[in-house]
Amino acid sequence: MTENHQENMPSRQRRRFPGISSRAYEHPADRSALVALRRLSGFDTVFKALSGLLPERSLRLLFLSDSVRVSDVQFAHLHDMLRDACHILDLEKVPPMYVTQDPKPNAMCIGLDEPIIVVTTGLVELLDEEEMRAVVGHEVGHALSGHAVYRTILLFLTSLAVKIAWIPLGNVAIMAIVTALREWFRKSELSADRAGLLAGQDLQASMRGLMKIAGGNHLHEMNVDAFLAQADEYEKGGDLRDSVLKILNVLPRTHPFTTVRAAELKKWSESRDYQRIMDGHYPRRSEDKDTSVTGSFRESAGHYAESVRTSKDPLMKLVGDIAGGAGDLAGDLGGKLRNRFGGGNSDGGGGDTEGKDGASEDGGKG
Repeated sequence: MTENHQENMPSRQRRRFPGISSRAYEHPADRSALVALRRLSGFDTVFKALSGLLPERSLRLLFLSDSVRVSDVQFAHLHDMLRDACHILDLEKVPPMYVTQDPKPNAMCIGLDEPIIVVTTGLVELLDEEEMRAVVGHEVGHALSGHAVYRTILLFLTSLAVKIAWIPLGNVAIMAIVTALREWFRKSELSADRAGLLAGQDLQASMRGLMKIAGGNHLHEMNVDAFLAQADEYEKGGDLRDSVLKILNVLPRTHPFTTVRAAELKKWSESRDYQRIMDGHYPRRSEDKDTSVTGSFRESAGHYAESVRTSKDPLMKLVGDIAGGAGDLAGDLGGKLRNRFGGGNSDGGGGDTEGKDGASEDGGKG
């Protein structure tokens, strides 16, 4: 027992998070969607039954027959990283992991019944040990969050959309689902980046890894601060036409742009939420069943409102200005109506007090 425990210990000292719930690191938009799905009675069972045509067994046989399975004797350093990440994030069953020949750097976590992690040779050759550790932790985060099943559905539907493109309206219906799944999956990537940081506990390594995925193995020619400056320029640059082009550019993608991912991860690493996790204060899996759907949606709505308020993007600033203007207009109109029909200052005062209490309560919940 002690020997097995020692085998699963991280290769260097890092903080471990026993019983950690994926809610601890999930992006608010990702978390609210998953909580709602998980709380639907029998959703996963029905979802898998309807997905019976998915070639999951074929995928497993394909990787088993035409890729290299990571183990103590094959890509042993990756096997150590995988066990480390599962130990730190307290994922009891270590998922099988394969290295497949592909010069394009990529990694994925797929599977319906059990997750499988796949990394390409291009990624293994591109990243150093600490950068790769963050990637492995990223994929373990997908497994812990239950993302694998939805990613598998997305891959299947994307392939199906190509096959039925000739059927009138058939492709439109499939692509509507694919578009929605891609929007969710982009948010889930931000969640998994956070899991990778919790597993590797080396922000600079996570930053370097994202930078290399964007610019290749020329680290001496690149700079993390300059890379992050690109993200800031991307967000606030241009006019409304550029904002629309950004939306059109991201729609076909399953992953957010790498500069955006780096900026989001750095921002989270500096947040109070991250520090609380590192101090050992985080949601436990044992509490997942008590998670409030309403609370998760409220948190997601609050996140989007804050994103719009603080965004430097021209379109988001316009949306914020319009929303703020509408709120001011409603407040002015409400004040005039109270003065006209309230019947006295005492009633108006009562209304103001109630509004302040309500605002305080909403602010506390947000």
